[in-house]
Amino acid sequence: MQSFLSSPESMDIMPILVSGVASGIEEIRMQEIFNYGLYDAPDVVRNVIGFGLSMDTLPRMLEEEALKIVWAPMVAIVAEVLDVTLDSIETHVERVALERSIQVDGMGEFEAGTQGAFRFEVRGMVNGRARIVVEHVTRIDDDCAPDWPYPPEGQGCHQLMITGTPDLVVSYHGHDRIEPGPAGGGNASAANRIVNAIPAVCDGKAGILSPLDLPPIHGGAQINW
Repeated sequence: MQSFLSSPESMDIMPILVSGVASGIEEIRMQEIFNYGLYDAPDVVRNVIGFGLSMDTLPRMLEEEALKIVWAPMVAIVAEVLDVTLDSIETHVERVALERSIQVDGMGEFEAGTQGAFRFEVRGMVNGRARIVVEHVTRIDDDCAPDWPYPPEGQGCHQLMITGTPDLVVSYHGHDRIEPGPAGGGNASAANRIVNAIPAVCDGKAGILSPLDLPPIHGGAQINW
């Protein structure tokens, strides 16, 4: 599920790196903002992510257990590196129905009144406030949930926002030659990080490894000149 839903470099590498040029940090927020009509995975989009399902049905992806399994580790890793003790990790979900029926290429019709957008947060809490947050704003139609954030350009981005001195925003977009569009770019960057980590994982200790157990992962083996 990870490769479909989140480009992991936005969840740990970027906030850890960029925090080094900020002071007085009040919040670290890692965002994914995407139109999931761009994914060539209609079964997942409908039956796991839940677009087109009744608003009475909570999609599997948005169940608290699923949110914590997939995204809470990213919150915990950032907290550990920055020496932040979290009181808890909590989840928050909002959903919005489509106001009109739409047609999506390769996926068919999504009926008015079914799930058209969702917004979730996985929140690292300190003294009752969310301090380290993973947030996803996801639509099947760009017109749905117009009051929620949009990418600075195009139909998808990963974005890091640090509230502090100064306030910092880093927004990045991936465009893959094989799978065009921001969805392809996100999938490629997620897969590339895994592939580039293989030598370090093979040299690492036995058992489950996190990014904190590995040296910095780079693309030296991928240089093509």
